[in-house]
Amino acid sequence: MSPYAPFFVASYYSTLELLIGLVSLIILVSSVDDLFIDAWYWTRRIWRSVTVWRTHKPLEASQILERPEQPIAIMIPAWLEYDVIAPMLENMVNTLDYGTYTIFAGTYRNDERTIAEVERMRRRYGQLVRVEVPHDGPTCKADCLNWIIASIFGYEKTHGIEFAGVVLHDSEDVLHPLELRFFNYLLPRKDLIQIPVTSLERDWYELVAGTYMDEFAEWHAKDLVVRESMSGMVPSAGVGTCFSRRALLLLCERDRNQPFSVESLTEDYDIGARLSAYGLQGVFCQFPVRYEVSRHTWFGYGRDKRHRIEMPMCVREYFPDTFRTAYRQKARWTLGIALQGWQQIGWRGGLAERYLLFRDRKGLVTSFVSIIAYLLVLQVMVLYFCSLFGIATLRFPTLIEPDGWIAFALKANAVALSLRVIQRMYFVGRIYGWEHALLSAPRMVIGNFINFFAAARAWRRFLANYLFGKKLVWDKTMHDFPSFEQTANRSQRLGELLVSWKAVDARVLTDALVDQAESHLPLGRTLILRGALDEDTLAEAISFQSGLPRCRPTAAMVKAHADVLPQRVCIHCGAVPFGRAADGRVQLAVAGPLSIDHERELAAQLPDGYALNIATESEVTSAIRIVSGIEAPIHDRPVAPLLGELLIETGMISPYDLSAAIDAYDPGRHGKIGAFLVERGLLTPELLAKAVAEQQRLFDESQQTLGAPEQTPAAPKET
Repeated sequence: MSPYAPFFVASYYSTLELLIGLVSLIILVSSVDDLFIDAWYWTRRIWRSVTVWRTHKPLEASQILERPEQPIAIMIPAWLEYDVIAPMLENMVNTLDYGTYTIFAGTYRNDERTIAEVERMRRRYGQLVRVEVPHDGPTCKADCLNWIIASIFGYEKTHGIEFAGVVLHDSEDVLHPLELRFFNYLLPRKDLIQIPVTSLERDWYELVAGTYMDEFAEWHAKDLVVRESMSGMVPSAGVGTCFSRRALLLLCERDRNQPFSVESLTEDYDIGARLSAYGLQGVFCQFPVRYEVSRHTWFGYGRDKRHRIEMPMCVREYFPDTFRTAYRQKARWTLGIALQGWQQIGWRGGLAERYLLFRDRKGLVTSFVSIIAYLLVLQVMVLYFCSLFGIATLRFPTLIEPDGWIAFALKANAVALSLRVIQRMYFVGRIYGWEHALLSAPRMVIGNFINFFAAARAWRRFLANYLFGKKLVWDKTMHDFPSFEQTANRSQRLGELLVSWKAVDARVLTDALVDQAESHLPLGRTLILRGALDEDTLAEAISFQSGLPRCRPTAAMVKAHADVLPQRVCIHCGAVPFGRAADGRVQLAVAGPLSIDHERELAAQLPDGYALNIATESEVTSAIRIVSGIEAPIHDRPVAPLLGELLIETGMISPYDLSAAIDAYDPGRHGKIGAFLVERGLLTPELLAKAVAEQQRLFDESQQTLGAPEQTPAAPKET
């Protein structure tokens, strides 16, 4: 070993002590900032508990329920949200206790999978409007929102209404039933209404996702309250935000019809600052409600329990649960709030506003300092253990004197850290229980590493844009949506379900029920014949009501599986095979749930099992024609009804007689169904000829409507 090695190690240790002093000083400044926020919050809370809360009764649910409903719009920007947007929309419609609202979902023209999911939900729910961004994505969230806002104002003109407010949500949000009623109560007096955002509860071992539980539990219970009381400025959280119509009109007027800034990746933070600068009033609300939650006790080793907890009405969602997705999402927040905010907003405003801007931006430095502190501690521990074993024992006089400034900073930081941990545990525990409260302490370390990588990525993206002009686009984070058993409306009758979806007017339904009693046709078919309903919406309603998935079989799929099920069984049961599931079960397209007898017949023919999927009547009809040997495409709109359907619709035969005849019908032995009905005495040859002629006429009309190809397939005749 070199004789200079001990002196080198001693110099290295002294350098570490100096760095410890500098890092401790930076952390102390940040800790004093945090302690000031803590002191403000607790002082304000104690003061209000002995003054305001004693003289003013809190708002009650009965008060918001009594207020007449005003039209409210909900906007949902979507880019690659095909995996979550459908269940989110379904849960929203089935959750909200409000009638006068319209949902506007914005999609990009090159995002076909999300478009398909939104369109599927649009056919299901009459209060849903899809807005297409007329250029390819991704751009930025603000761009998508601006197109939605333009569509909302256009919708107002065409429908002769004015929305009192517009609510912003993401496609992974879980809403409270009273959310719109609460916004309705405050509109139009308030111009920006923000309710808290919290994470849905995760398992104890999901440590990355748990950091979101901890941070939002504290931020949205304490920090946002302090921010509002200090400056009067309420930043939008990006979800659970309601803007008044007046606020959006003013933003459009002042900012060239661009209410959301396309120059910022955190348009929610930016719009809150601009509304405050324009003198409009924002409010951060904590309206207490009750939630039912299921919780795994004793870190998953105890029995599950149902808890009823009281907490502020909030928007809940799942946040990222992997390290990479977490720091990428936080990098977007850091880039938009700290770096772009600094670049675009600067340090304007009064002392309180500038102080809060400092808090928003200090993470650009402290995120790195915290990791440097961990590295310094690690190195000091290594050198300490080396000295215990007699290695590198030489030390220069220490800089960390017991009464020196470095020692004072270290002790003060230890006290501040203890207060930080205690408060974090308090805010987490009151929402998620004591197990997560304990876990919040070690999760703070994980959060620091996430923030470090997020700050590094934010700086890199910002400098690449600033120095080299690299475009900043929507940095997509894939989301999860909790699985809910949507059974609330499945038991509804079909007509009631269609009315609740606003797919059919209640008066039209009443008239259709009268017609149905006379014709004995199914209600859905009656509504279609009256022109009050389209087949896609009917299929969506039947799919929802039955819990069976929606399918769209193609001619190629049906041909490939035509030999799986005999033609006779396909006609008897109204079921057509079009594929196989991963477990080997045959996938069958049906227009609705089958009878027990038909299910037994299918089970006898398909011993490996089968799965039912809901298709439109036209799709099933076209598929049956293909199974019968007629070359024709599968249409999702009516082409020409099967002969049996036409006979029922025209009153030539009763549904009961036709059903009995089809049960006895075998195409191989009896030939065409029309001749079989004549043979059984259910139809005269003249009526059969009349029905076939009408079928041909309808087929010809459908070809003109659909746009017949160059080689038009033969008419179905008596299939």
